[in-house]
Amino acid sequence: MERLIIVHWNKSTGPIPIIQYPPEGAYPSKDIFLKIWAQHDLNKEDALIELEEKDRNIISVIQEYEGEIYFLCLFFMSKSKVSEIISSDILAIITKNLLELINTNKITRTISEAFNTIKNYSKIEGEDLINFFQEKIKYTILQILRNGVISKAELAETLRQDYGFSTVNIDLLLISFIRENLILKKTISGSKECYFLIKDLSYMRLPPKKLPDEGTEEKLLKKFKKEFVKLFSNYNCSQEIENKEIINFLIDRDVFNLIKSLRKKELTVNESINILSNNEELFEELLEKKFIFEAKGVVYLFSDIRFIKFTPYYIIELLLERYQKQEISLDQYLFHLKLLINQLNSQPSILDYNVI
Repeated sequence: MERLIIVHWNKSTGPIPIIQYPPEGAYPSKDIFLKIWAQHDLNKEDALIELEEKDRNIISVIQEYEGEIYFLCLFFMSKSKVSEIISSDILAIITKNLLELINTNKITRTISEAFNTIKNYSKIEGEDLINFFQEKIKYTILQILRNGVISKAELAETLRQDYGFSTVNIDLLLISFIRENLILKKTISGSKECYFLIKDLSYMRLPPKKLPDEGTEEKLLKKFKKEFVKLFSNYNCSQEIENKEIINFLIDRDVFNLIKSLRKKELTVNESINILSNNEELFEELLEKKFIFEAKGVVYLFSDIRFIKFTPYYIIELLLERYQKQEISLDQYLFHLKLLINQLNSQPSILDYNVI
């Protein structure tokens, strides 16, 4: 993405750019904004329009705020369709969030965060999920949501008082939760906007799909299978999650790249160390921790690391406890309970999970 611009539609003078990110450089010509306005005027039922302009695409979302008309314009140096960049629902949330802060001192930081949120929206498989555990505030939010329904105001207050996150933009932070279908946002009577965890996210070691084939030397294959059975027959997933051993490897980009490469085929020791930026100590540590297996100069993936999405049925008991303590209202309790029970009733088994 090249640029993000907020434009105010003045009924007397036409389009007036308010702020852009990155801040450097002149605004596009007034003619472009007039073309954008014309498209909105012709497609009044659509809040979002796309416009092709020479070698770039423009996406614009129109919204009314405090009786005034604004549109959020995204400029891309490509012919990508909006569906390939970001969902229209998420873009509407970002637009609303920016307009609410348009006349405050928070707008400069927020437009920067919005730009990077949109720019990084489409990521390589796995990298976006790593962020939930790599970014302290996102992991903290996930932990809070595991206690059940919480209002937007209560979430902001909990982050501020209990964890010291004083200036956070809840809407932008939760976009990735919405994108991954981890949460549902709903306005509940007496509580305004509330967030409900409907899918939880974790990670664990799993046997790799590609194992040494029968063509591998018999002695090597026997040793691999023996070590393989020993590891997974005594595997304690919860212990590794608690001590964060797995995630500390996973958030290392070089390790992540090595795992992705070994999922496809075995590599030589030199090839593996090159992927690890020539870090031989890290290579030895991965061998010691049984993430990779090496024999006669050939490296195999020994234990893959995968993300798991699952329905958090454990919240049902927590919801009852919180309602009995009057920490949540009856409406909040019943709505979250219904969301979880509906998922349970729609599945053939209580083992409702998805390996990513």
